[in-house]
Amino acid sequence: MDTIVIASSIKDQASINIAKSILRNYPFKEVPKVIEGNPVYRAEVESREVLLITLNEELIYAQHITDVIPKPEMIIFVSRHSSLSGIPTLSVHVPGNLGSAELGGEPRRVSIAPAFAMKAALKAMNRLVIEENLEYEVSYECTHHGPSLDVPAMFAELGSSPENWRDEQAAMVVAQAVIESILGFNEEKGQPALGIGGPHYNIKFTRKAIEEDIAFGHIIPKYALQWIDADIIRQCVDRTREKVRIAVLDWKGIQGLYKHQIVECLEKIGLSIVKA
Repeated sequence: MDTIVIASSIKDQASINIAKSILRNYPFKEVPKVIEGNPVYRAEVESREVLLITLNEELIYAQHITDVIPKPEMIIFVSRHSSLSGIPTLSVHVPGNLGSAELGGEPRRVSIAPAFAMKAALKAMNRLVIEENLEYEVSYECTHHGPSLDVPAMFAELGSSPENWRDEQAAMVVAQAVIESILGFNEEKGQPALGIGGPHYNIKFTRKAIEEDIAFGHIIPKYALQWIDADIIRQCVDRTREKVRIAVLDWKGIQGLYKHQIVECLEKIGLSIVKA
């Protein structure tokens, strides 16, 4: 049976609250196994084994998680989100480093992006925020921080302040979005795409995924273009679980000196280009 792992951390208040919400609302049962001294819970979702585990380290440093659970089909990290703005935000993104590895993972190595699962989580977050009348923004984030894994991996995050991390209603939204991402893992809903340009939180790409037939895997933001070359672009395409055939460019969010280089790389790879 294929295994999907939901990973939480005892060092992360939002992570703890999301994990508690999953256990309260879905039929997970404790199994006779411990990881790092913490209990492991199991459920079956759509004929898949789903394990909920808790790590003793910050999730961005969980580079060796596949030593604990070998060859999972996907790993979903449930995590807090922090930002200087403090804007209440629910977000999804792929872990991995487009440049140096300052916050876990490996330099210039990204994890495998589960585009359909992330789209399912993003749409669930957006729908539930509206239904529950919550004052949270919902957004893709760009690919950033560790770990850099050779399996499909995504972060589902609750932020951006300690008050939000303790918000049980918002934690429940993320918990439900995580389960819906598992249900959407193999559903071919959306055209898999690479996103390039724009800010860390790209509202254009978020809107496209929610409203259109687009499912983003890796997203390369404007601030990371200084590190980007053909190797990284190719890696982001190849390290997406689904076959990527198009690149969506936030054209105004790409500095002029990089535009020709990016278009040339994408044409060599053979991707169709859509300007947002």
